[in-house]
Amino acid sequence: MQVVFKVVRQTQNSSPRIQTYRLEAEPGHTILDCLNRIKWEQDGSLAFRKNCRNTICGSCSMRINGRSALACKENVGSEVQRLQLGANATIGSDAIPEIAVAPMGNMPVIKDLVVDMSSFWNHLEAVEPYVSTGARRIPEREFLQSPEERSQLDQTGNCIMCGACYSECNAREVNPDFVGPHALAKAYRMVADSRDAQTEPRLEKYNQGTQGVWGCTRCFYCNSVCPMGVAPLEQINKIKQEILPFKDGADSRSIRHRKVLVELVKQGGWIDERSFALQVVSNFFHDIRGLLSLGPLGLRMLLRRKFPLTFEPSEGTAEVRSLIEAVQQKETEGRMKDEG
Repeated sequence: MQVVFKVVRQTQNSSPRIQTYRLEAEPGHTILDCLNRIKWEQDGSLAFRKNCRNTICGSCSMRINGRSALACKENVGSEVQRLQLGANATIGSDAIPEIAVAPMGNMPVIKDLVVDMSSFWNHLEAVEPYVSTGARRIPEREFLQSPEERSQLDQTGNCIMCGACYSECNAREVNPDFVGPHALAKAYRMVADSRDAQTEPRLEKYNQGTQGVWGCTRCFYCNSVCPMGVAPLEQINKIKQEILPFKDGADSRSIRHRKVLVELVKQGGWIDERSFALQVVSNFFHDIRGLLSLGPLGLRMLLRRKFPLTFEPSEGTAEVRSLIEAVQQKETEGRMKDEG
């Protein structure tokens, strides 16, 4: 089958352009196979990263038809089918299918599909993703873990640092201080690791401002593009659940985050992000410093068209509200029973 590849070409600090390549390909050929053929047979100047070709190293992450993915994992057949189904077209269409390939987002382009991942690695380093030094100083014996303790690390241990989640992260796009879903997934691995002796200091660090877990906008893109099933959003939520017991103050941002989120969902079925930021970050206008910090963030959101100018409640708001109130009632009854 003939396939047209539309590849974004770009050099550092230059405007992107699209270059078209036509190729004979089989449905089972991976996108990386096709890029290799383009480079070897048509255009040796095309730049992209690759290594293992077996979804292990994470080197070949790029945007394929608008979403970040591994070029060695996605194949021509599935991409063509996905495009045709998305366009409500039939599988047997005579039109030559087109596959768009672009560099990952949230990182500056070096050349073509190669991006500078410095911020990605710096944000990973910021969460200190390694077992604490004190915990490693165990004289004359191994630090053994039970199978149950080790199993807590399985999901996050699957991360191959491909950058797909970081590329698609809405929070990172408007907030350069947010460490990103990859870093927080690794952060939870440390929180869950029985060998680590710095759990409370870690939680305090991950709780700070919008750099840590509270900077996540819960857009779910990180989970949807992760090729290894790490589910970064789930790991972020687990860290939040670990933080909350340590934060009992009614005016702490983490407590407000939880309470405001629930109340806004009760009101509208989903979250009105405009009200959410004001109520959580600026504490209902009580925190002047927090309020001022929203200015630059709000401007970046407007410029990148990430700020909702209007809000429409969900059609199922009444049902959502009743479910939340039922759960809250059960929680209240449980507390009263424990106190009694």
